[in-house]
Amino acid sequence: MVAKFVGRRERRMSRRLWAASSLLCAAFALASCGDMGRFQTASPAAIAAKPARAVAPSPAAEREHERILSSYGGAYDDPKLEALISKTVNRLVAASDRPDQAYKVTILNSGAVNAFALPTGQLYVTRGLIALASDTSELSSVLSHEMAHVLAKHASIREDQARQATIVTRVVTDMSNDPDLTALALAKTKLTMASFSRAQEFEADGIGVGISARAHFDPYGAARFLTSMERNAALKASKLDPRAQDFLSSHPATPERVQNAQNNARQYTSPEGGERDRETYLAAIDNIVYGEDPSEGFVRGRRFLHPKLGFTFAAPETFTLDNTAQAVIGVRDGGAQAMRFDVVRVPSEQTLGEYLNSGWMEGVDKASTEDLAINGFPAASATAHGDQWQFRVYALRFGSDVYRFIFAARQKTTESDRNARETVNSFRRLTLEETQAARPLRIKVITVQPGDTVESLSHRMSGVDRPAERFRILNGLDAHAQVKARDRVKIVVD
Repeated sequence: MVAKFVGRRERRMSRRLWAASSLLCAAFALASCGDMGRFQTASPAAIAAKPARAVAPSPAAEREHERILSSYGGAYDDPKLEALISKTVNRLVAASDRPDQAYKVTILNSGAVNAFALPTGQLYVTRGLIALASDTSELSSVLSHEMAHVLAKHASIREDQARQATIVTRVVTDMSNDPDLTALALAKTKLTMASFSRAQEFEADGIGVGISARAHFDPYGAARFLTSMERNAALKASKLDPRAQDFLSSHPATPERVQNAQNNARQYTSPEGGERDRETYLAAIDNIVYGEDPSEGFVRGRRFLHPKLGFTFAAPETFTLDNTAQAVIGVRDGGAQAMRFDVVRVPSEQTLGEYLNSGWMEGVDKASTEDLAINGFPAASATAHGDQWQFRVYALRFGSDVYRFIFAARQKTTESDRNARETVNSFRRLTLEETQAARPLRIKVITVQPGDTVESLSHRMSGVDRPAERFRILNGLDAHAQVKARDRVKIVVD
């Protein structure tokens, strides 16, 4: 669970089962109103552009900055990347209509593909996005797009809308005792925060492409990167929750938008013109951490490991695991079953059975509550029933923390019960050897040798699913493209 254990905050679920109208809603909405903390936040690794007027964030912007750091794993410290981004931003600022506008860029320690801006000129880009880009022109397209949102005051408009939505939410919360209604208002507030309008996105695309072109970057980088993001999101969605928050959640890469980016680029140069700066870019991202940071917990196949907290468990063979910002989520092939693993606050004087029956979840069959011992750890289990879904819930005390397993199935079967039991029974302490061996995945840049193919190179990838597809996406190769000898390409290694 990247970022779930800090502050030991409980991820509360709605008192209702949200009607469990779909498997994903049943499995993922259970804690949707909880706040996101992190076990540890790195010190900011911010890169300031050189224009004379410094960014002077307000106290509210500083709080938002800290919230962003907390939600995205802190800042990612990499001097090579910081130097590349600083140089790129300086070129873009000089080519913009507002060279006096200052920016500060923070690289976020997250494998998510995301970038965004605050009205003050604070820009954020995740290492996941940086790993996905194939050259400096693609990165410049993202940075110039976010700069455009600042220059066009879109971020300020969005901030005003979010402030209004927050007021609405507060009124709804004060007036209503219905947690579902309150949760819906909160969800709408978050959607307002996340979304620019279609017109604003197209305007930012046009401004951003123009800035990149005037800075002598290849303006077609925007269309290429939008395409890569769309392919990456499709691969992720086919694996798990299509609602997972990334850059595309607030910057949809529709075919119309890709075409619009290409049309904008044609105003400045031919497809062969402009600087891509691929070699410099690949040298800068060589050895960047890819995916999850093991210090905050990570998935390897069906197993989740958290070296810092010292535990692991394995999902059933038919499940795919994903480590989200709120919890570890598992979905069975075909979507008939799902699971959620997170941490909750339970007073030491309260038994786990009492916690399961304390009202945090409606529909719990109190008669089903059972005290257990799982690999020497105190635990309790209970069943709960929704309109369309059946739930099996476990609470397990590990040290001073209580971890919660929530299993959802359309129909209670012998198999679904067995899957739940086997998963919970696999929870154990990590050995010293396992803890010491927990290393992050990294991007390694290699040179294609004669005889190498996409298939042979993808076989050298470690720790990722669907390696051939992922290799193509990481290197901007379409379904039929082949590598050539002496090409420089990215692979994932541990």
